[in-house]
Amino acid sequence: MDIATLRPVINKRWSSAVLLGLLAATTLAGPVPASADDRAEPIAEPPRVQLVLDVSGSMRATDIDGRSRISVAQQAFGEVVDALPDETQLGIRVLGATYRGKDKQQGCLDTQQIVPVGPVDREAAKAAVATLRPTGFTPVGLALREAAKDLGTGSTARRIVLITDGEDTCAPPDPCQVARELAAQGTTLVVDTLGLAPDEKVRKQLLCIAAATGGTYTAANSASDLTDRLKQLVDRARDTYATTPAKVDGTEACPDAPLLAPGIYTDRETFSEHRWYRVPVQPGQELRASVSVALDRPVNLDYGVLLRATAADGRELVRGVDAGSGRTDVISAGLRWSAGADDETDERDADAPTPTTPAVTTVCLVVSNMFAPQPGTAKNPGMPVELTVDVVAASPTPDGPDLGRGWVLLLLLTVAGLLTGLVAGWLTRWWVATWREN
Repeated sequence: MDIATLRPVINKRWSSAVLLGLLAATTLAGPVPASADDRAEPIAEPPRVQLVLDVSGSMRATDIDGRSRISVAQQAFGEVVDALPDETQLGIRVLGATYRGKDKQQGCLDTQQIVPVGPVDREAAKAAVATLRPTGFTPVGLALREAAKDLGTGSTARRIVLITDGEDTCAPPDPCQVARELAAQGTTLVVDTLGLAPDEKVRKQLLCIAAATGGTYTAANSASDLTDRLKQLVDRARDTYATTPAKVDGTEACPDAPLLAPGIYTDRETFSEHRWYRVPVQPGQELRASVSVALDRPVNLDYGVLLRATAADGRELVRGVDAGSGRTDVISAGLRWSAGADDETDERDADAPTPTTPAVTTVCLVVSNMFAPQPGTAKNPGMPVELTVDVVAASPTPDGPDLGRGWVLLLLLTVAGLLTGLVAGWLTRWWVATWREN
């Protein structure tokens, strides 16, 4: 995705739900900025996906294309496993698959990982799913919590794809609350949900789970719907960025702020703090930036994130706008600003100060938050911040009507009004004269 969309990030990483894609780094005149590559060695990780399948008793229902829900899910699993990219690490966890009794306490512990997360043995994975038979209760919340543990930790986004046909029958833990807890632990876990013929109550629960982590909800009403959507979600994990953001330390003022090249950076910011960074931009170029702050601790509801671009002398160039990702644990904002040929020069290339050398504007980026901690909430370390910076060729803007065009339009409207009045008056007089004669 192009960061022009200015959406927070980063379903991805921190966000795919939040974060925005980057274009290639642009060579800049002026002081050489520190790039993400200079600050941290990129760490590539393979996509990690955990499929969570509901095998509770209700999956025996035969209401999808005349087939049972479990058979449709098994077919979809088989086709997806066959199409998996070789680099994908896949795991499969089931719930309600083994306990046949009526003891709810025991049945609500019924979740197992039948394929560990790792390189895929396609035949073994398909065989493990093919032998499943609908059996017991529906401990969705517990299964999500265990699935997150199965995926482990890492610097890149991890995905859970939940397929179920019914509401959790074992709360607590409530699955929506579990999703919020998982999201609060970091911004690299996304839960997508697929509903098999669910009712309205189930739909709301699955929507809540997905929204809490920046994931998606889809109702699968046919075998093809389920297969197609499942493939899309697994493929999406491959598209998630696989580079660790570079650590950077923002400052309390612009003059001594770190100079950044296009890249993805991470920092920490305490409550109600302002963090400053600098980005060099040439005439004819456009700065695109976004920031996401992870709510990794309880905060009051009267909060917000502000991203601003200012000149070195303090003049505000542009103020960012919110770019919601659907996540409840990340607040984001983004902005874009183009450098024109007439912009004041804040900083020039010392080696080539001739008039033909483009002036470089050093733009100051300031990240501010208006968060207020709840009683007992720790203030340090600061909340995780992810800053995305890109500099690209300025986007052309469509020509707008100038003053001349405005006068022409006004003249045409005036003439049209006069003609309409004359015609209306003539018709009125003709009608009155005709009426009197009769």
